[in-house]
Amino acid sequence: MNNGMLNTAARAARIAGKIILRNFEQADLDVAEKQKNDLVTNIDKECEKAIFDFIGSKYPGHRFLGEEGGAQETRQAPETEAAKTRKPGLGKASGDHLWIVDPIDGTTNFVKGIPHVAVSIALQINGVTELGVVYDPIRDEMFQALRGQGAVLNNRRLRVTDAMGLDGTILATAFPHRKRELMDSYTAILMRVFKECADIRRAGTASLDLAYVAAGRLDGYFELGLKPWDMAAGELMVREAGGIVADFKGGNDYMKSGSVLCGNPKIAKRLVALAREDSANL
Repeated sequence: MNNGMLNTAARAARIAGKIILRNFEQADLDVAEKQKNDLVTNIDKECEKAIFDFIGSKYPGHRFLGEEGGAQETRQAPETEAAKTRKPGLGKASGDHLWIVDPIDGTTNFVKGIPHVAVSIALQINGVTELGVVYDPIRDEMFQALRGQGAVLNNRRLRVTDAMGLDGTILATAFPHRKRELMDSYTAILMRVFKECADIRRAGTASLDLAYVAAGRLDGYFELGLKPWDMAAGELMVREAGGIVADFKGGNDYMKSGSVLCGNPKIAKRLVALAREDSANL
């Protein structure tokens, strides 16, 4: 893996970021409810198309999994005019390459004018996440990670905090608003965690929560009911910044289960201990 694909992902994220900025706090958004308490706008769809088209022009034949395309749908990039005339060797077309995209993570924040949203793009090759980009267009912060090569924020190397336990830590979480039947189990975990940490934040953008753990802004994070596009880029970022990412049982099935926690090794271990009791119900 070289930096070419990472640069492509970053450029695609900036293209989507410009669309977000152009439409932020606009009153004429076309807002729909995909399912109860899960919003989508015309701008989400515009951003997703822009990302697919740009990456597809560089790497025709690669597949895409995007939030607005449906949970099971993958799409082959279109054979654009730019792709037809690209230089040989720019990108090998392969069904083993899967781009996982959340065009606007934090859509509800975007709709409400809350300035905390992100574009999340990850690439899996043969099922392994090789790169991730989380871009906050409001703050112009570009978080990037390459497997085995670390994570950076605007070219500054990232590292998780060195907290020795939950005492004094600031964590992030989110309520399971899409799966409210899990609220009892979540609340039990939340109460156990809250008794040990200093405080908990709930900002509404999972990819930025993960990126903030990688950057040391947060000591840890836990959430359930996520989808692959919510965490594919951010979880790689945490791992490349020296952190541990796990499901609530302490395993690595979080991309399928949707239940994820992370932090430095000591923080992650303690969060698993506090979450495991209720993990069978999740």
